[in-house]
Amino acid sequence: MALGTGGKVLVVEDDESMREAIEGLLAAAGIEVACYESAEALLADGAADASACVISDLKLPAMSGFELLAILRARGPTPPVIMVTAHDSPLTRMEASRLGAAAYLAKPFAGSALLAAIETVTTGGKP
Repeated sequence: MALGTGGKVLVVEDDESMREAIEGLLAAAGIEVACYESAEALLADGAADASACVISDLKLPAMSGFELLAILRARGPTPPVIMVTAHDSPLTRMEASRLGAAAYLAKPFAGSALLAAIETVTTGGKP
């Protein structure tokens, strides 16, 4: 899969098995990926600015995915952020939209849905 903006897809997921599953899915699709177990680790690495997109879980141990999204957006131009959560609700979806998430997926989601979301947010929906 070609990413419209180039760069890596960054994954922030505290659940090791989910992180490894997403990493394996993206690698199998030919997408360069880097994984982080916390929002703080991603921010400390400084890789977000040069990434194609960020996939972040909502519920993380310290800083939430929403807090991460707000920090990235406050820094200026940011890569698209795809929020994923096992705690789906209409309010959560509205908050993700309000904060500027480019896409939102409720767990469990199909691998094809995640790949489609990545393609859409990195290419603007263009094939």
